[in-house]
Amino acid sequence: MSNEVKILVGTMTGTAELVADEIVDVLDGKGADVEVLLMDDLKPDVLKPGPLYILCVSTYGQGDVPDNAQAFFAALSEQKPDLSGIYYGVFALGDRTYMQTFCFGGQKFDELLSGLGATRLGDRKEHDACSGELPEDLAAEWAEQWFEAAAEAA
Repeated sequence: MSNEVKILVGTMTGTAELVADEIVDVLDGKGADVEVLLMDDLKPDVLKPGPLYILCVSTYGQGDVPDNAQAFFAALSEQKPDLSGIYYGVFALGDRTYMQTFCFGGQKFDELLSGLGATRLGDRKEHDACSGELPEDLAAEWAEQWFEAAAEAA
């Protein structure tokens, strides 16, 4: 597996970006070459075999992906690129107060990518805003385990 990791961030309020920054700190410490990309202007061709990908995505409205991720999600859905050879992880942010749509932003990306042939490494991590646990703390712990799982999958 590659030592290169691209973190794709879908956020409304910036929390997912803070989480991505925490993941960068952890993976940098493990010797990874990490880059954070906001989903604002991403096109499906950003997903190429080689790097590992982490999608750090919040949920907005009625279980929607964040505004800055809408065009990227729509382009993937419409163009349906073959993503076999793509390996990724998902850190989803949500709020269990909205049980029917909890972490749907991350879930939707996870289902879309796997449906296009990409392979998720490890479990999807879902943070609950009501848990009292800071998402950055949970992300640090998850990133360490995820990176180890990715290395074992090599």
